Amino acid sequence: MIREQRRRKKRRKIGLMVFLIFVLLLALAALVVWKVFTVENVEVEGNELYSSGQIEQLVLNDEYSWNSLYVLLKYRFVDMGEVPFVDTMEVKLKNPHTVQISVYEKGILGCLYIESIGQYAYFDKDGFVVETSTEEIPDVPKVTGVTCEEVVLYEQLPLERGEVLKDLLNLTQILKKYDLLPQEIHYDDKLMPTLDYGGTRVVVGSEDYLSQKVVRLSAILPQLSGLSGTLYLDTWTPDTTDIVFERDE
Repeated sequence: MIREQRRRKKRRKIGLMVFLIFVLLLALAALVVWKVFTVENVEVEGNELYSSGQIEQLVLNDEYSWNSLYVLLKYRFVDMGEVPFVDTMEVKLKNPHTVQISVYEKGILGCLYIESIGQYAYFDKDGFVVETSTEEIPDVPKVTGVTCEEVVLYEQLPLERGEVLKDLLNLTQILKKYDLLPQEIHYDDKLMPTLDYGGTRVVVGSEDYLSQKVVRLSAILPQLSGLSGTLYLDTWTPDTTDIVFERDE
């Protein structure tokens, strides 16, 4: 009987020691997390539509965001909702003091104002609507001269003049390739596009020789900086190579 009581007392002591060690280790881990994992640097990559400062504010958006481990776990296990014009954001720790944020923005090539909803419909290289917003984003071409009554997210733009969609996508992709996206792309009643670069307008004409026309535009446009007028590419062909620039009066 006495021997059994001694065994129980010994087991309780061992259990108490294990518990105290566990509590000590837990406290030590908490201290490390508290003191070591502090946000001192934030590195942002892949962002174009948002500034690095805006992305940092979106990610470090509550009172506990000073702790880098908390930020990592928060964006790994908690659904943070959608950010306009952003597909996904990936958060990693480069070290306990540096948070890395990789931004994957939606591939936007242009936008079209939809009167029925009072918003812009932003579309990608395949003509699918990836975002609708009242905000007009700088450096994203606004398409005018063609309309559609309504749009559905993640479906193609249902342009009233549907034959222009293919031409529009071809034009914007080529312009994007040469870093020549304008402020506005306007289609006239014959579905011929004119590019507006602020002071300079470029009459593109038909789809014929479009790639070659854009190559010429990439060489000419820098020379027109500060000038106001219209550049006529619509008459250019491999046989008729003259390009006219008509200055505004």
